[in-house]
Amino acid sequence: MTAGLKKLISAGVVLGLSLGALAACGSEPPRELSGYIREPGPAVDQVALPDLSRGGEEFVMRADPGELLVVYFGFTNCPDVCPTTLADLRSALRRMEPSDAGRVTLAVVTVDPERDADTLTGYAQTFVDGAHALATFDPAVLRAAAEPFGVSYAVTTNDDGQVEVAHSTQMFVVDDQGVLVLTWPFGISAEDLSLDLTQLLRTHSSAGA
Repeated sequence: MTAGLKKLISAGVVLGLSLGALAACGSEPPRELSGYIREPGPAVDQVALPDLSRGGEEFVMRADPGELLVVYFGFTNCPDVCPTTLADLRSALRRMEPSDAGRVTLAVVTVDPERDADTLTGYAQTFVDGAHALATFDPAVLRAAAEPFGVSYAVTTNDDGQVEVAHSTQMFVVDDQGVLVLTWPFGISAEDLSLDLTQLLRTHSSAGA
C-alpha cells in the first residue's frame, strides 16, 4: 500500500468519526405537540370583550409580549367538562418552571353571560390567579369573538324551565401576535399541557425568538 493511499484511508476514518460525533451531539427534534395546529393560524384578536375582572375594560385576545394566552369558552354552572379542563390547566402551570408559568395567562369567556356576570371572575381566578373573566351581553359580539376559534355553543331553556348549555370543549393557545397557535381537545393531561406550553414559549413568543 502506498503512503498516499494510507493517508487517504486515514483521512476518511477521521472524517467518518467526526461526522458520527456531530450526529451523536446533534439536538433532538422537538416533541410532537399534544394539541393540533390550524394552518394558517387564524387571527383571533379582532374582537374585544369586556373584562369583568378589570372593571369591564376591553380585552383583546392577544398575549402580552413574550407570553402566551390560554383561552377557554365555557360557563360557571358547567358540572364536569369546564372544571376538569381548567383544573388540568392549573395543574399544568404548577408543573412548569415558575418563570415559564408566569408567562401564561388565562382568559375564560362565558357563553352564559346572563347567569355568570356576578360569579365569573371568582370562578376563573379559582383556577389561575389573575385570570381574565370575559363576558358580553351582546350575542353578535360573542359570536364574532367565538367564530375564529371555531367555537360553537347554545343556551336554551327546556320545558321544565331549566337552562341547558352546550358548548365546544376545546382549549386554545394564542400568541403575542393574536394568532391561534394551538388547539387542545378535551382530555389532554396536565403533563402534556405543561410540556406543550413550555415548548410554545420557546417557539411562538417574542422572548423565545
